[in-house]
Amino acid sequence: MKVLVTGACGYIGKHVVKALLDEGHEVIASDFVIHDLDNRATSYEGDIFSKGKCAFQETGNPDVLIHMAWLDGFVHNSPAHMGNLSKHYCFLSDFIEAGCKNIAVMGSMHEVGYWEGAIDEDTPCNPLSLYGVAKNALRQSLMLQTQKQEYNLFWLRAFYIYGDDEKGSSIFSKIVRADKEGKTLFPFTSGKNKYDFIHVDDLAKLIALASTQDSVTGIINVCTGTPISLADKVESFIEQNKLKIKLDYYKFPDREYDSPIIYGDTTKIDKIIENYRNSKQ
Repeated sequence: MKVLVTGACGYIGKHVVKALLDEGHEVIASDFVIHDLDNRATSYEGDIFSKGKCAFQETGNPDVLIHMAWLDGFVHNSPAHMGNLSKHYCFLSDFIEAGCKNIAVMGSMHEVGYWEGAIDEDTPCNPLSLYGVAKNALRQSLMLQTQKQEYNLFWLRAFYIYGDDEKGSSIFSKIVRADKEGKTLFPFTSGKNKYDFIHVDDLAKLIALASTQDSVTGIINVCTGTPISLADKVESFIEQNKLKIKLDYYKFPDREYDSPIIYGDTTKIDKIIENYRNSKQ
């Protein structure tokens, strides 16, 4: 398939580009500035948001759009989330109206807000950050649009991501940088909360698989479905990477909007993986 990836040079985007190429898809990689990108992809550099309906034709009428572009994704209460919301909606609406039949958009468990246990596609959403509010509003808008226009919407809800840590903004990235700076202690929370962690390479493969099929649509959790305590995951990360830094527990309170245990229901992504494996036999 011909796949356009926006935000292709971002933390997750470049891994998605590689995963798609490894599966044999043709990839058009879009970002404001193209850098550090798999050279098998075709580059589209510049502000694709300003192109309106012309973006579809200018990028070669792709079969699939995977919309990864999002400013300040790790800064949950950045004003940019609300300020840019209409740009995302208008861009995606223009792409749909221009003729693209498969739209995959990066979602987040932060759309849900406080929740204890497994999240599935029917879990009610009450976001508690500007990031979650903006993502949830975009999802709701696109789902309304599916009632008026025929296209496949894949809302790819991610959870807690690690890997490629020197270039990320997660707690794992911050620990790596602190260790390189020679710091011996890293201020930490209680670490008791349990989350659904996934390596960025594994996440990219799930995104690539979910976006290039049409038997399973709607909200799709791209995750492991296995909750692990933050302390266990970070301690394991420090050990596996042979870092010298230690965790300084209880220096920070747990965030009010973080659940004691939250993870994704994997029913839909498991079905996609099963269908993929059957197609390869």
